[in-house]
Amino acid sequence: PVAHTLEPDAVSAKRGREGSNAGHLSFFTKVCYGIGGVPNQVASSAIAFYLQLFLLDVAQIPAAQVSLVLFGGKVSGAAADPLAGFLINRSRRTGSGRLMPWVLGCTPFIALAYFFLWFLPPFTSLRGLWYTTLYCLFQALATFFQVPYTALTMLLTPSPRERDSATAYRMTMEMAGTLMGAAVHGLIVSGAHGSHRCDEATLPGQVAVFPNAIRLYPIAAAVVAVTYPVCSSLLCLGVKERPDPSAPASGQGLSFLAGLGLTVRHPPYLKLVISFLFISAAVQVEQSYLVLFCTHASRLHDHVQSLVLTILVSAVLSTPMWEWVLQRFGKRMSAFGICGMVPFAILLAAVPTAPVAYVVAFVSGISIAVSLLLPWSMLPDVVDDFQLQHQHGPGLETIFYSSYVFFTKLSGAGALGISTLSLDFAGYESGACKQAEQVVVTLKVLIGAVPTCMILTGLCILMVGPAPKAPTQDSSRSLRRRTSYSLA
Repeated sequence: PVAHTLEPDAVSAKRGREGSNAGHLSFFTKVCYGIGGVPNQVASSAIAFYLQLFLLDVAQIPAAQVSLVLFGGKVSGAAADPLAGFLINRSRRTGSGRLMPWVLGCTPFIALAYFFLWFLPPFTSLRGLWYTTLYCLFQALATFFQVPYTALTMLLTPSPRERDSATAYRMTMEMAGTLMGAAVHGLIVSGAHGSHRCDEATLPGQVAVFPNAIRLYPIAAAVVAVTYPVCSSLLCLGVKERPDPSAPASGQGLSFLAGLGLTVRHPPYLKLVISFLFISAAVQVEQSYLVLFCTHASRLHDHVQSLVLTILVSAVLSTPMWEWVLQRFGKRMSAFGICGMVPFAILLAAVPTAPVAYVVAFVSGISIAVSLLLPWSMLPDVVDDFQLQHQHGPGLETIFYSSYVFFTKLSGAGALGISTLSLDFAGYESGACKQAEQVVVTLKVLIGAVPTCMILTGLCILMVGPAPKAPTQDSSRSLRRRTSYSLA
């Protein structure tokens, strides 16, 4: 009888020790998990800084059609998010997990779509349709790659501290991927946008496509596309997906629409999404128009590559610092770091000189780092807060992540589409060496006033009301106990 009485306590203690050990993630696992996010960031970085310039000055598509390409691609990626969440939520668990097969299955197709996105077709009349189709396809495939990858955070470990650490590794590796994408792509195609292209032009209007551009852009695209199979293989080898104890093997759980309805009614999640709608859109606008601003609205075209690298190096180096700030001062207090780029963005628009531009690039990189790290560090806390308040168990992480990406991409689509359309209204001429004064003014507004207003609006929304707190050991234990009861 005594042994029978003590057995449950002994088993509980043993399970507690096992749970503590199981919650720890090795350095190798964290690094491999971070590597999995590199290819999408490499590709996204090249697209963010150079796709608009490529479409306008190399493919020589009218600005109105470029607006349609960017808007259509972003909307396609946004629309794919709930679809990805639905299909992943209903998929069966395999030997490699429920999320990992989606990452591996998308890899070859997204690499091909990215390569042909930078290919210049021989025809000219249907180039707008060509790039719209490929950009929509790439964004949709990138979504089916990214949603299961980011949702994998919740299935790595039950420890909130280890999840934050894994998120920091992922963000550091993604920042390195962003740096690599802009650096490699920029260095390869730098010969296609030299200042001599316009110096050799005899007419002030449109000029012919620089011959090297047709050859250099596909080479850069091929180098970036190779990162998809390489990094996906390392992710599969180094990371083992833990089973989701509340998800049935058949995948026939709570429907996606029902789960989405629950998540969007959760106040902390709703506030997080709305605030970063504005902040992420501001960052996308800043990135997209920096190269155009330096090329056409200032005499900084020879500094474009150096400024891009300054932003990204600053972001990569400051990410560990921001992770320490998040742990030391809290995630909400860290949000004020995003404000750093506000006065400097206005300063660059007012005084577009080289010294000012490098200072602005350095400070902007620091602010961009925290703007990218913060939402992905807050999302797991929001998910845990939701699970503690509802009886649905930990089965909705895919819906949380996919719907967040959906809303942020939708805001980016609107911001980039409208801003590019404003260039067309201002009289932007594709391939022209010198743009009209109205275009210069428009680029200054897009690089300064627009991101400033968006960032301040997003921060005001984020600071309203209490923020969800990271779960303590007691709440995490309660959440696991609830899961065990639901399985029983």
